[in-house]
Amino acid sequence: MLLASAPLPLSAEPTPLTIRVLSLGGKFIGTGMGGARIVVRDARTQQILAQGVTTGGTGDTKRIMAGGPRNAQVADASAAAFNFVLDLAEPTLIEVEAYGPQTQLQSAVAARSQRWVLPGHGVATGDGWVLELAGVVVDVIDPPAHLRTAAGNHQITIRANVALLCGCPIEQGGLWDAMRFDVTAHIKREGDKETTQPLAYGGKTGVFAASVEAAKPGTYAVTVTAVDRATDAVGIDRTSFIVP
Repeated sequence: MLLASAPLPLSAEPTPLTIRVLSLGGKFIGTGMGGARIVVRDARTQQILAQGVTTGGTGDTKRIMAGGPRNAQVADASAAAFNFVLDLAEPTLIEVEAYGPQTQLQSAVAARSQRWVLPGHGVATGDGWVLELAGVVVDVIDPPAHLRTAAGNHQITIRANVALLCGCPIEQGGLWDAMRFDVTAHIKREGDKETTQPLAYGGKTGVFAASVEAAKPGTYAVTVTAVDRATDAVGIDRTSFIVP
């Protein structure tokens, strides 16, 4: 009587992957913005297979922003990436999560993507596996949090630095024109209704500012929002100040 033989175990094959992360409407998120945190999982078991951070530059501006056919490669050798190799023994549904930018966590956002990957047949040619993050960096410069104003000084300057998640510069008449961004301070003193104040481009790359009147004593909470009307991407940052 013949006995059925046990199936031979599958041998794992090295499978290279390259992960890149684009800022919506902008360029790749790389070292200049701390990169995007990448977590790679088996989508079925949620086991973490690899993790790291995208490193490198933002890529070639003309190539990325020129548009063209959907299958055109936009990444060059300088474009930030996270490169790694998985040892896969069978077709695996891989899930990648990107979170960033890491130097501006108050405005950081996440995106996830899944795809089947075959042993030995990775995702490392051309642009690699590209995820896109939709957001805007907002970094309040003034007033610093918990600022106590001088007695009798009721004029408060609110100033914020605004950029794309890739750090791409927002300038008057530039490729990322300041006129397409709506930057607003939402101000609330305890017990009062929220008021809003638009921030205008301050004549310096990425800087938006406005002066507000804060005559009543108390603690004022400030949330600054920025909206890119070209992509509907949004970012926020918060601060506070105290009028004695």
